[in-house]
Amino acid sequence: MPTPKKGARLGGSPAHQRLMLSNLATQLFEHGKITTTETRARTLRPLAEKLITKAKRGDLHSRRLVLRTVRDKSVVHTLFTEIAPSFSERPGGYTRITKIGPRKGDNAPMAVIELVTEPYSPKPATTKKKTATQAAAPAPVEEAPADEAPADEAPADEAPAEEAPVDEAAEETTDEAAEEPEAAADESSEETDSKDA
Repeated sequence: MPTPKKGARLGGSPAHQRLMLSNLATQLFEHGKITTTETRARTLRPLAEKLITKAKRGDLHSRRLVLRTVRDKSVVHTLFTEIAPSFSERPGGYTRITKIGPRKGDNAPMAVIELVTEPYSPKPATTKKKTATQAAAPAPVEEAPADEAPADEAPADEAPAEEAPVDEAAEETTDEAAEEPEAAADESSEETDSKDA
């Protein structure tokens, strides 16, 4: 349970704030979502997420720690058997707060706090250096000479534009390597011809 903040509280005393948050957490786990004021929802979120994290551990000690806050054993059972296993893959962010507008009587800002039910799908990690480099210097696209292939038909083994400069450099080195043995063979054949004569 978080230490009550100094100053104005969500009730009248620190004990009242703790009981109010405890009841809000119990109702959230029982119903899946609740409508309350934005301030209460924002105060409830870290408490509820810590309770879910403890429930994901699943051991007896964690169950007893959760029972300190959530007094209803049936809700704790639901939390440990249904809610926590559904969040087993999710590393955090178990709740969602959605603002719904002011309350009719006193114009208090209202919000819905709910448990996230969508399945977790991790996004692939992207590095900023690669994306910045690619955006800053796009790869130049060179056109193929007309005598190699007609414009209507593109060769099937053509590489994407980003890999083309690398492939050309590799071809140049292979061409030079092919010329060197030929030159060496020509020189050795000239030497053998000069010896025979």
